[in-house]
Amino acid sequence: MSEPFVGEVRLFAGKYAPVGWAFCQGQALPISENEVLYTLIGTTYGGDGVTTFCVPNLTGQLPIGQGQGPQTSNRVIGQKLGTESVTLTQAQLPAHTHTLSVSSNPATNIGADNNFALATGPVAFYNSGLANSPTKQRLSPQALGSTGGNQPIPNLMPTLSINYIIATTGYFPSQG
Repeated sequence: MSEPFVGEVRLFAGKYAPVGWAFCQGQALPISENEVLYTLIGTTYGGDGVTTFCVPNLTGQLPIGQGQGPQTSNRVIGQKLGTESVTLTQAQLPAHTHTLSVSSNPATNIGADNNFALATGPVAFYNSGLANSPTKQRLSPQALGSTGGNQPIPNLMPTLSINYIIATTGYFPSQG
């Protein structure tokens, strides 16, 4: 294997970081023992910049390139984005309607017929007291309402855990 550039990040399937490499787990390293790597990444990922600096933390993270792609905001090196779970609110859902066709006839079969919801069942589908309501709301409150439990849902793509390592020794990458 060729000698890496200091600061180069690679995927590694081993359980330990090889000599000259460190896991990308956000740990602080002493500047005095890693001056070349500190020169390249500074305190982008943390540290006090006097005695310590941190390597990137890629545990549970997905790296993306810096810069601005089509239809994306600018991504700055070291910036964290995203979340593991999301709770959607009504304000985040697009405006939409649901058409509901109903019949006041009793149900005569188990399945819906002609895409109609039938009125007979354990919960009253209609509210007969509102038949002449100026708002024309004729369905019972049990038939209408908000849905959902206001619980977060997972927001993770399928993943496989593997280690990221960063070279602490090797060639100094020249610019250009």
